[in-house]
Amino acid sequence: MDPRLRKLVNRIRDEALREKVAQLLEEPTIEIEGRVYRGLPVDRSPASISRHHSYPGGFIEHLLATAEVALTLCRVVRTVYGGRVNTDVVLSGVLLHDVFKPLTYAEGGDGSYRATPLAERLDHITLVSSELLRRGFPLPLVHAVCAHHAEYGPISPKTLEALIVHVADIADTRLNGEVLTAAGHLIRDATGQRVVPLSSREAFEVVRIKAEAGTEGVQKYLARALKRPP
Repeated sequence: MDPRLRKLVNRIRDEALREKVAQLLEEPTIEIEGRVYRGLPVDRSPASISRHHSYPGGFIEHLLATAEVALTLCRVVRTVYGGRVNTDVVLSGVLLHDVFKPLTYAEGGDGSYRATPLAERLDHITLVSSELLRRGFPLPLVHAVCAHHAEYGPISPKTLEALIVHVADIADTRLNGEVLTAAGHLIRDATGQRVVPLSSREAFEVVRIKAEAGTEGVQKYLARALKRPP
């Protein structure tokens, strides 16, 4: 497991839950009709095909960023609002909410991604919800995972923990997606070309440089930093 993910897993206080989360993250597979489905390696998978984190390693980055947002929201609930929140459920929900995304993506020869045959039959929420139930995960956690798309998914959040998972997921999805989109437009404006794939570091740097040094700064940065071997 990626050491950054392991560090988050180790923050789950309930030992039994921590072990179950670790097992699924280490080997995110599902068996259907006697066939075991394995997807892209977790450390190479994107978190979406095109909307956000759509580059190698994007899946892990999305989990890390969403966890940071979610844990911050848990602190806000406790310290600002004086409320109670089950951090174990929130953190486990974040770590598992997209755990079967790698099963739904296949790599194209040009650096792009496409849906797998499995993804054409079942979405990642259905896959993970059914597997969490099969493995005996607690219902509050299954709900948090099942509800992370809110009104765009099978059910809206009905608990504080599920709401935090949803809000954190949306926050990071929008942040990353809008920066990727903005950087793509800025690169095309500056060079007339499209850089594929564009990593998060490159995208955030392009947006920063445009704000500080304009289009000419973007052109210089691309000439210096994004020159890649053929």
